Amino acid sequence: MTTKHKEQRVGIFVDVQNMYHTAKHLYSANVNFGKILEVAVEGRKLIRALAYVVRSQSVEEEIFFEALYNQGFELKIKDLQVFIGGAKKGDWDVGIAMDIMRLASKLDVIVLVSGDGDFTELLKHVKSFGCRTEVIAFAKSASAHLIQEADNFIDLSKYKEKFLFIKNRRAIPLNIDNKKIKRSPRIVRKNNG
Repeated sequence: MTTKHKEQRVGIFVDVQNMYHTAKHLYSANVNFGKILEVAVEGRKLIRALAYVVRSQSVEEEIFFEALYNQGFELKIKDLQVFIGGAKKGDWDVGIAMDIMRLASKLDVIVLVSGDGDFTELLKHVKSFGCRTEVIAFAKSASAHLIQEADNFIDLSKYKEKFLFIKNRRAIPLNIDNKKIKRSPRIVRKNNG
C-alpha cells in the first residue's frame, strides 16, 4: 500500500485507448476519466495529467477530446495509421514510456492508468529512481505482473458505478463538477508517426 500525503508530486499518464476499449468490451460502457483524475490526485500536488489519444477523424472523438481537456488533462494526440493492406495501428506505449522517463525526476508518484503489461519493466525502472508507482485499471483485463509491480493498485471493476458511464445514460463524461465548459482542446504534441 502506498503512503499518500499532500506534498507528493504526482504525474498521471492515461492510456486512453486501453481504458476505452477495455470498458467497452467488458461493460459496454464509457470511462469517467474525470473521476479517475480526481481519485488519482487524491489531495496531492498534481504536476501533469497526460491523456494519450489516437485520432481517427470522427466528430464524436473531437467532442470526447474536448471533454478530456475540460477535465484537466493535457492531450497527446497521434493520428491513426492505416496501412496499404488495410491494417490499422495506433498506440502510445513508447510515447507514454518516454514521457514517464522524462518526468520521473520531477515526480514522487507516477500514476499509470492502463492495464498493459508492457509497462511492467518501466514501473520497475522508475521505482529504482525512488518514485512510487500506482496503477489504475480493470483487474479483469490488467496484466498480473503490472499489478504486482505497482506500489498501489486501484481496480476500476470494483467501483463500476463511480468510474463508468453506462451507455444510454451519458455517453461522454463532463468535467469533475459535471458542468460543460467550452474550450478548444490544446494539443501538446501531434505525432503522425
